[in-house]
Amino acid sequence: MEDNLKQARIGMAHQARNRWISGLCALFFSVAMTGLAQAEQPWPMKPIRLIVTSPAGGPSDIAARIISQRLTETLGQAVVIDNRGGANGIVGTEMVANALPDGYTIGMVQAGLAINPSLYARVPYDPLKDFAPITQAISVPNVLVVHPSLGVNTVAELVAAAKAHPEEIPFASAGKGSSGHLALELFQMSAGVRFNHVPYKGGAPAINELLGGHVKALFSLALAATPHLRSGKLKGLAVSSGQRSAVAPELPTVAESGYPGFEVVGWFGILAPAKTPPAIVAKLHDEIVRVLKMPDTRQRLASQGADVVASAPDEFAAYIKSETERWAKVIKTAGIRVE
Repeated sequence: MEDNLKQARIGMAHQARNRWISGLCALFFSVAMTGLAQAEQPWPMKPIRLIVTSPAGGPSDIAARIISQRLTETLGQAVVIDNRGGANGIVGTEMVANALPDGYTIGMVQAGLAINPSLYARVPYDPLKDFAPITQAISVPNVLVVHPSLGVNTVAELVAAAKAHPEEIPFASAGKGSSGHLALELFQMSAGVRFNHVPYKGGAPAINELLGGHVKALFSLALAATPHLRSGKLKGLAVSSGQRSAVAPELPTVAESGYPGFEVVGWFGILAPAKTPPAIVAKLHDEIVRVLKMPDTRQRLASQGADVVASAPDEFAAYIKSETERWAKVIKTAGIRVE
């Protein structure tokens, strides 16, 4: 009798184990089939978040909104702007680096991506390893602008004023290590003068303070400065690019103003987290480049002083590398450091 009970118990245990194994296999099969079905779904199937690594109203925000508007139409899904400024773009850029690599989170980054590793003691991402570059979207010259109350009309007059009042004239920037700050450092080294550098948390607050007369000068990206030059609220002295800008051809370059070889341009590019599937990166690249080359998009960006680049992913990767190396030398020479 006991043997029969024992055998019955063993049989029931075997049946329970078999049912558990069968259920587990069914679960694994269901998960696998769900993943396969999702993998076969066309991308994108939901809205895309475009993290802009600067505050709303700044130059990169302006460019991102121009691009996202048309990209929403071409992709058939909303491209939602998410402004995450702070620490020269580190805050938003880290969010991109840590996002799921599924193509639904991408970032509009700027020159700070290549500058920050040399500027800060620790940066929570590697600009060359933690991202999948999509395209360098645009290039934008800096414009040397001053408040009318400063009473200068040329670069030479600004330099003379700085020499007469060393380290007194408040000169704003979008933050330590920003394109405008490095343009200022190069300008000071070239002209042998010193201003009172006043860093802000982004291009928008910097130019707002300049408009209010709280600071007197700024190397501002043309995207932000152009409307105020046209209105007469600010005065342009020169552009920082190698050639004159089509948006303000009357302004000489800094190089033409007595400082040969001076050239600093801002740039903006779009990238995704590393390990984003190549097919999605290629799709994003093709659609973004198509948007950038649309006549109305190109015209809107050009009216703000931006030149369309629309590079290939490998070209953008090479550019990030070259910019990282270039600014490392400048920052070391100028002795700039942010802890």
